[in-house]
Amino acid sequence: MSDQPPRSGPPSETANLPSETPGGESEMRSLPAHSQPFASGRAYLNQLLSERNQHAARAADIDQQIVRSFEQKVAILAMDMCGFTSITLTHGIIHFLAMIRQMEEVATPAVIGNGGRVIKQEADDLFAVFSEPVRALEAALDILRGFNAINKVLPPERHLHGSIGIGFGDALVIGDEDLFGSEMNLACKLGEDIAEQDEILTTPAAYTALPAGRYIFKPVHFALGELDIHCYRYEQSLFAK
Repeated sequence: MSDQPPRSGPPSETANLPSETPGGESEMRSLPAHSQPFASGRAYLNQLLSERNQHAARAADIDQQIVRSFEQKVAILAMDMCGFTSITLTHGIIHFLAMIRQMEEVATPAVIGNGGRVIKQEADDLFAVFSEPVRALEAALDILRGFNAINKVLPPERHLHGSIGIGFGDALVIGDEDLFGSEMNLACKLGEDIAEQDEILTTPAAYTALPAGRYIFKPVHFALGELDIHCYRYEQSLFAK
C-alpha cells in the first residue's frame, strides 16, 4: 500500500513575496510578522487571501505561494447520506444524528483501510482524499458493503445508505480541514445531487485513471440547468479485492 497523500499546512517560517519598489525594481517583502504561529493551515490560507485582497498587484505571486503550500493531486471521495429530510421529519433530528455517527463509524475505517484520510464531515456529508482513484473507489465499495452488512441487523428506520461521487485532480488540500478545486466541486455535485441511493459516480478524470480491465462502468450524462455533466457509473468489479 502506498503512502497517504502528504499533509499540507503553513510553513514554519514567514513567507517572502516579491514586490516592486517605486523605481520598478523587485525586492523581497515578507508577510506581516505574527506574535504566534498560525494555528492551522486554514489560518495561513486566510492570511494569504487577505494579503491578496489588499495588494492586487501581488496577486499572482500570492497565488503561487498558495499553490506551493497547499496544492496536491488527489482522488476525492464525496459521500452524502440518503434520506435526511424524510427520516428527520418522521423520527426527529436526534435519531438522524445518531445515524450520522454510525455512518462515521463505518465509513472512516473504510477510508483509512484504503490509504486515505477523512478531510471533513459536514452534517451528513463526508469528504476524503486518496493518492489515486482506485483507492477512493475501493473505499467507496467498502463503505457501501459496510452499510449493507450493518443494515441486516438494524431496524428499517436506522438503515444506512449513501450516494458517492469520486474525482481526481489538483486540489488545494488545507491540512485536515478543507479542500477546494474543480474536481472537488464535481465530486460533490455527483455525490450530493446526482448519484442515487447506494450509487457510485466518477468524473471522467477519475475514471480514466482507474486500472484497465478491473471494473465495469457505464458512461452517463446529466443536464442540470445550464450544466452538462458527463460521468461514469460503477457497475461491477471484475476481480475480488
